[in-house]
Parts: sequence; structure tokens; C-alpha cells
Amino acid sequence: MQYKWWRLIFPVFYGLLIYMTIRLVNDVITGTRFWLRPWAVNAIELAVVTLISYINIWGIHKLLERNQRYFKAPVRNRGLLKEFAVVGLYVELVSTVFIMPMAALTDDGLTWYDAVLIYLIPLLYLLFYYAFIRGNASMRKSYEQQLQIEKISNDQLQTELRFLKAQYHPHFLFNALNTVYFQMDEDVSRAKQTIEELSELLRYQLYDQHQQVSIRQELQYLQSYIHLQKSRMNDHLNLQVQFDEALDGQQVYPLLLLPLVENAFKYAGGEYWINISARLNNGELHFEVSNAKPEIIPERKGRSGIGLDNLQRRLALLYPNRYTLAIKDNGQSFTANLNIGL
Repeated sequence: MQYKWWRLIFPVFYGLLIYMTIRLVNDVITGTRFWLRPWAVNAIELAVVTLISYINIWGIHKLLERNQRYFKAPVRNRGLLKEFAVVGLYVELVSTVFIMPMAALTDDGLTWYDAVLIYLIPLLYLLFYYAFIRGNASMRKSYEQQLQIEKISNDQLQTELRFLKAQYHPHFLFNALNTVYFQMDEDVSRAKQTIEELSELLRYQLYDQHQQVSIRQELQYLQSYIHLQKSRMNDHLNLQVQFDEALDGQQVYPLLLLPLVENAFKYAGGEYWINISARLNNGELHFEVSNAKPEIIPERKGRSGIGLDNLQRRLALLYPNRYTLAIKDNGQSFTANLNIGL
């Protein structure tokens, strides 16, 4: 509302500024004093100049709206000069049609310096005004374009995250069903129990799709997964799990820890041990998973490493410059350290 009122009364002040400038310069040249002239003459001139200011500013804003459709970056000098030339021609046309006749009918008629002042002073003021509003419009359009780019970029990131999560679910499900497959040959009842546990894990993935969850929820989910995977391992597995009790209500994006644990169970061998730990240190989540490796890792059909590749990309999207993932393979063991700034 304030902006509309300002647009309405601004031409009055602008017209007064132009009129006072013309009269003062004219008086300096001629040695007269315009305030000593009949007040009716000054009032008529001031009213005409104010009306012309409304016409000029209205026209300049219309030209700006037209030119905005062609705003480009970087700005071409030739195009910019053409744009200002059109504005200048418009101002001079208005001055010729409206101000010149008025000047010819007052005082001693139209002199050469009257014509110079009438053509020059409104032109300079209005070119300055156009440059100001054009700069504001250009900045506003640039800001809107930047917002649009950010929105498109964010939409693309959200699409990629959904794709990564959709890609992750079948990967997790394949490994879990593989566990059930082996249990079917040994213990059908245990396989049924595993399917129930699997359904609970899938329920977390399907229904707890908040943007962030508490670390306690994520660690409980991880415990369930560890229990599920442990059921298919033999009794010789030495499994150590340590979760810091300080990790509780802090918020974290879900399903980022599981790929490292899944990878450990997938490749555990040799001395057959797995160590998993999570702790809080200076506002950071420190998650470490290590496992012994067999001397020879059997080749697997299909794509390998999809879980870690997926994890790397999700971390880059969700925690840019706020995470580190270090993976070390010394031939006999595999260690992954993930640090996330909470």
C-alpha cells in the first residue's frame, strides 16, 4: 500500500524538482527572479510540469516493462544504448509537445536557452530515474531467476534422493531375502520369525519417512537389522556392538548408517569378527564399522558396491561439507569411519 501511494505522489515532487531547476538556471542566465513573477503564471507552469511528469514517468515505466522481457546477462552495450536512446526520444517528444508551447506563451516567448533547458534538464533527470528503476528491476529479476534456479536445483536433488532411496530399498530387500532363503533349508520356523523381523524393518522404511529422525530411532532400527543378520551367521562370529548412550534425541537423516553395517555382514570372513560403534563427540556423530576379511573374496553376480556408492551420494546431498567418510582396506580387515556434524 505504501509503495502505491509513493508511486502516486512521486511525480509531484519530481515535477517540482524539474521546474525549480529550470527556473533557477533560467534566472541565473537572465538575471531575473521567478518568484517575483505573477503567482498565477508560476502556478500554471508548475501544474503543467507536474502533469508532464506523470506522463513521463508513466511512459518510462511502460518502456521498462517492455524492456524487461529482453533483459539478458551479460548486458550488451549496444542494446543498453539503444534502450536509453528510446527513453531519451520519448522524453524529448513529450517536452516538444507539452513544454515548448507553454514556454512560448509565457514571459518573453521562447528563447534559445529556454529550448536548451527544456530539452536538457528533464532529459538528464529522467534518464537518471530510468537508470535507477532499471537497476532495481534488473536486480529483482536476477533475484527471482536465482530463486527459480535454486528451486529447480532443489527439485532435482529431491528427485535424486527419492531415486537413491528407491534404489536402496531393493538392495536391502535382496540381502534380507537371501538370509531367509538360506534359513528355509535349515529351520522353517526361524525363517518365519525372520520374515516378521523383516516386516518390522520395512515398516520403519515405509512409514517413518520424516526428513529427519532421532538417532535413538536410527540405532534401534540398526539393532534390529544386526539381530536379523546375526541369525544367518554361524556361532563363530565375534560381534561387538557399542552405542553411546549420549546419542538419543539428536536429529539425523535416516538410513545412512545401515549400508556400512550391511557391507560388514556381507564381506565378513577370515578371523570372522565385526565391530560396530557409535559415539557422540563435540556435536558430531562418529560411526565406525570394521570387519575381518577372507583371504579370497568370491565374485558376485550383478553390480557390486551399490550400497556404498548410494551412501556417498546421499551424504553429499544431505550433509554437504558436514561429513567425512574414510574407508580403509588393509587386506585382512575393512574399516569404515563416518563422521556427521549434527
